[in-house]
Amino acid sequence: MKVEKYGYKKLYIDGKLIDAASGEKDDVVCPATGEVIAQVARAGVADAKKALESAQRGFKYWSKLSLAERTKWMLKLRDAILEKEEILRTAMVHEMGKTYAGSQEDIDRLTEALEWYPSAMQNLREEQIPDHDNTHTHKMISQPAGVAVAYLAWNFPLLNVGYKIGPALASGCSLIIKPSGISPLSSYLVGEILHDINFPAGVVNILAGPSSEVATTMTTSKIPAVITMIGSTQTGQKVIADSTTSIKKLGMELGGNAPFIVFEDADLDVALDLAIGLKFGNSGQICVAANRIFVHKSIYDKFLAEYVKRASEIKVGFGTKENEDVFMGPLASSGGRDRMFDIIEDAVSKGAKIEFGGKIPEHLPEGGNWMEPTILSGVNMDMTVFNQETFGPVAGVMPFETDDEVIELANDTEFGLASYIFTNDHKRIERFTEELEFGEVQINGVKYAIYLPHGGFKNSGIGHDCSHLALEDYLVKKRVSTALL
Repeated sequence: MKVEKYGYKKLYIDGKLIDAASGEKDDVVCPATGEVIAQVARAGVADAKKALESAQRGFKYWSKLSLAERTKWMLKLRDAILEKEEILRTAMVHEMGKTYAGSQEDIDRLTEALEWYPSAMQNLREEQIPDHDNTHTHKMISQPAGVAVAYLAWNFPLLNVGYKIGPALASGCSLIIKPSGISPLSSYLVGEILHDINFPAGVVNILAGPSSEVATTMTTSKIPAVITMIGSTQTGQKVIADSTTSIKKLGMELGGNAPFIVFEDADLDVALDLAIGLKFGNSGQICVAANRIFVHKSIYDKFLAEYVKRASEIKVGFGTKENEDVFMGPLASSGGRDRMFDIIEDAVSKGAKIEFGGKIPEHLPEGGNWMEPTILSGVNMDMTVFNQETFGPVAGVMPFETDDEVIELANDTEFGLASYIFTNDHKRIERFTEELEFGEVQINGVKYAIYLPHGGFKNSGIGHDCSHLALEDYLVKKRVSTALL
């Protein structure tokens, strides 16, 4: 199995590619083989402080540019990324195990964000407020908040960059990007692209390193006006606590535990196709994955049998460009895979049955974080697979009898990101739309796009990624009142 090698990649700070102050480096490991495929400069406290100071200077410059000038730079970056699309997609396959086909979504969302958000910013309208006494005119104007710091999850390395860099740059904010240490390579490659096109210094900075040094330094600093992240709820809680050295705007897309509800009148083929894609795509490492699958008892046996059949046909492997038939790659880390087996063991010890999977495939290279797609039946509310975000290829399937029962089960979670229902009963759709406690309710299908809001309730986050709503995380509102003469 041939593995690409990427050499050594530097931090991108103040428009320059530089070594970490300590000179330290971190290995980037291919999850399909366990081989080191690259090294990246390992940022520390001094580098985080340097990035903050750089972003502060970058904000003073970038915020003064017109939207038209910012747009030219953003489109220049988009074009440069498209020129490097092949190396970026291959890097994502090698650093976190997604398939080559799956990497297309990352490139699409990143480039779409760079071209869509300037137009979204252009379409923001000043709000005019009527004066009841006819003595003044009043308007609300939007201005960039300041330096933004973005902490990114590893599961969609460049999609996550797009979700932050698009609205931040369009709004006039400067940005510091801290990718996860599991998949920093593609973000560092974006740093090289920014350097190559002479993007204005300090406007974007990219560095990865231990959160205890880099993230804590930046979050506790008084320089950032915005802290935004994509990651776990536990990490979000720590970031919120650390941020209170000053009043900062917070935007967070955190954990999920999506219910996937299939009623007796649903289109079963559609529901099954999406249950496969939403659970086993990206090896289940998706915040909107179909974690808890609830199926009406009248079709439960039929659904489960077909779900197992389709899961058994999934090809697991190293999803390089040449392996187009691979649907599920390795998990991004060995620790993530170990956690899957802990979840399975917990469920089985409490009465669940493994309907399919639960093992490491034998035909794949040693050293990879391989795992079969796994389906559990007999799941109950005492099991980890029900209560926690799985973030891996383990699905729990449960029967239900009544609408009241499944609403209660679906909402019985600390998370509230995505939810899915499949039914043709319009009254039921109205009820579930109202009563499901999730930021997204998707009915009889699934749609995600840069122009559609993505956000959650409860412990799933604050604010939104995507759509015009994401701009609100990077803008402050100013009231301008003028006396009539």
